[in-house]
Amino acid sequence: MTSQEQNPNRESAIEFPCRFPIKAMGRSADGFEATVVSLVRRHADLWVGDGKSVTTNDSRQGNYIAVTVVVEATSQDQLDAIYRDLTGCPDVLMAL
Repeated sequence: MTSQEQNPNRESAIEFPCRFPIKAMGRSADGFEATVVSLVRRHADLWVGDGKSVTTNDSRQGNYIAVTVVVEATSQDQLDAIYRDLTGCPDVLMAL
């Protein structure tokens, strides 16, 4: 357990609520975008302010895809839960 996990009242450098982009990268495959969006939506509403809450970017050779989901973040615990779910998914190679 990290010191941050031991202290549930820890301070965050992020001021909540806020618009927060979350990026997940994986192998380019059918359903990857939907998987990422589904995992994120378990914990947060998608940002609807500019109509671009989900964007994708394929790698140069098309082997990998990056999915960016912009959410309305309300707490550090919420973001931590999103990242735990994303990094626990075998299809997600990296989450930022």
